[in-house]
Amino acid sequence: MGGDHAPAEIVKGAVGAASLYEIEVTLVGDEQAIRAHLPKRALEDARIQIHHTPESIGMDDCVNSVRTKPRASVVVAADLVKSGRADAMISVGNTAAAMAVATLKLGRVPGIERPAIAIVLPCLEGNTILLDAGANADCTPENLVQFAVMGSIYAEKVLKKPHPRVALLSIGEEPTKGNELTKQAYLALGAAGLNFIGNVEGRGLFSGSADVVVADGFVGNVALKASEGLAEFVVNLLEEELGRHRLLRVPLFFLRPAIRRLRRRVDYAEYGGAPLLGVNGVCVVGHGRSNAKAVSSAIKAAKEAVDRRIIDCIKTSLPSLESVRNA
Repeated sequence: MGGDHAPAEIVKGAVGAASLYEIEVTLVGDEQAIRAHLPKRALEDARIQIHHTPESIGMDDCVNSVRTKPRASVVVAADLVKSGRADAMISVGNTAAAMAVATLKLGRVPGIERPAIAIVLPCLEGNTILLDAGANADCTPENLVQFAVMGSIYAEKVLKKPHPRVALLSIGEEPTKGNELTKQAYLALGAAGLNFIGNVEGRGLFSGSADVVVADGFVGNVALKASEGLAEFVVNLLEEELGRHRLLRVPLFFLRPAIRRLRRRVDYAEYGGAPLLGVNGVCVVGHGRSNAKAVSSAIKAAKEAVDRRIIDCIKTSLPSLESVRNA
């Protein structure tokens, strides 16, 4: 029931994902509103279930709504995961509410102080995970080490990157660059037993030089939003300039397939949602403006996290990390 296009696009994306990935999907929210957007074939599909809830949390509601609205759709979705009736939850609504309810209902993985949002970014070759992308504005060096561990596991298990390269987002590549947090985090990451390659600057997010880039949530979110804005600007500017001149109309016809491929590579809908790593259950949060394609992609991300047993992998990796630090 959350997001700019709910419930129509949510329902459409969920129905498509159920068929495409051969999974069962439970749509949590107002049953009447959901049924109004379900195609007839979906009404008869046993893989599509509806769990009615009389409340929802809007984009402008405060995070305390997860306590004052116990029957809100995002709260009930977390309950379904906690009770084992669902393997994962996906929300494209109020991000703060989704993070809060996932932490409250599912709890944190033992040894993880703070969950982090992990965003998959496109690169010239492959992709890079950035975390934290907005869950924690203020962090400690230990938080960043934990983010790096969780990001490495996700990169290896889901994105299939062997021995992922971990980097720290800073204002320079030298160990002495950055604020006190990044300087201390540099030392902590170097001693954590990870494949730590040092600092990367903002431009390094898209170079492919690192598989996992860690930052506090404030810096990570600013970098993400600036990147999204720049990507949209470049694609729109390219189309505008090519279409402005009459002599370029014929070449533009042949360039359009390449432009469409470019738009797909930088389109958030291709990646769908970001896993909230560190909670004791699979939770994927999506963009508020998610369309059906983005919802389907978010469900795919959740399925892969479940299939790859990400939560169990994080749990088993933390004790070995502690032994490395204490050695």
